[in-house]
Amino acid sequence: MQIELTINDKVVKWEVANDEFLADTLRSHGFLSVKKACDTSCCGLCTVWMDGKSMLSCSVLSLRAHSKKITTIEGLPKEAEEFAQILSAEGAEQCGFCSPGFIMSVLAMKNELVNPTEEEIIHYLTGNLCRCTGYMGQLRAIKIYLGVA
Repeated sequence: MQIELTINDKVVKWEVANDEFLADTLRSHGFLSVKKACDTSCCGLCTVWMDGKSMLSCSVLSLRAHSKKITTIEGLPKEAEEFAQILSAEGAEQCGFCSPGFIMSVLAMKNELVNPTEEEIIHYLTGNLCRCTGYMGQLRAIKIYLGVA
């Protein structure tokens, strides 16, 4: 089946299978920042935005992206770089495998929450797993980025 969507501000038409997940479709078209690691929708590595809202692309059929606007980290280079610099400065960047999905979630949080508390930040990021850090450096970086440190 053919779908038409806007990916990072570019309109595309793609052939997809009825049972194909968006994460697989995006990867097959070169959006390699979108990763799959858990197959249970709980690691956050596949996070993208659909019509501006953060979502897990491993649990959404590609057909649902028809006529939607999809944003990956490749579509937000300035914003991603700004947060990545803070993350690195706080010593919270390790192997980088989880970074694209994690950064997409943080950028979405900045758009959705106003002056979040530490508890709200932690709740928002539940489901973004990182196997290298202890999360405290990430939390410091997020607070600095959001201006709530």
